[in-house]
Amino acid sequence: MFQNLNDEQLHALNAAKQAFIPMLDGLIKFSIPITLVTFIIGLILALLTALMRISSSKVLKGIARFYVSIIRGTPMIVQLFIIFYGIPEIGRLATGNAENQLTLAPVVAAIIGLSLNVGAYASEILRGGIQSIPDGQTEAAYSIGMNYKQTIQRIVLPQAIRVSIPALGNTFLSLIKDTSLLGFILVAEMFRKAQEVASTTYEFLTIYLLVAVLYWIVCFIISVIQSFYESYIERGYRS
Repeated sequence: MFQNLNDEQLHALNAAKQAFIPMLDGLIKFSIPITLVTFIIGLILALLTALMRISSSKVLKGIARFYVSIIRGTPMIVQLFIIFYGIPEIGRLATGNAENQLTLAPVVAAIIGLSLNVGAYASEILRGGIQSIPDGQTEAAYSIGMNYKQTIQRIVLPQAIRVSIPALGNTFLSLIKDTSLLGFILVAEMFRKAQEVASTTYEFLTIYLLVAVLYWIVCFIISVIQSFYESYIERGYRS
């Protein structure tokens, strides 16, 4: 099958074979689990932040705005570096003792950094979904005796989440691709595994094309699942 390939092509093929298993291992053990965990944590944080943004309290609004502004206004890679490298440094400066400084495992730092990002960006999506609900519906809920908490839980949030699903799906897809940055804080995810093999085989184009294909396959599968889920939600809403 490979008899007509020249030496360079065979070398590229062997490099791809050499990289595939470690990359798949990084994808299954780190990239996908970290994506799932951070998306769930991020959604909880996003919901709290969105509710703070629409609250009547100026203090809560100010805190939420500041948090969103910081996350959206700085590069993610810088945030990851501050969390992974900066927090131990802050601990050392605070205690004055390098031996007792706080250290974060790479995966923990990754989860914190990505969760904060999802929380900030998804909060704006949820806030837009909440504000898209007509005021008449909340007024009707109050008129039948519901309080604020009941109105939010039973009337506003179910509709807001349904409206926000497409945008939240895009956030999830972006999050998967953002895990490629985690190699810079020593997480052995898929892209870092690819870099390690590429640095020894020098087949950068072949291996990075393989990375792109694997990311595309994962995102394509998730997009199909998202489409089915959106259709299911719409059918349930109409019925």
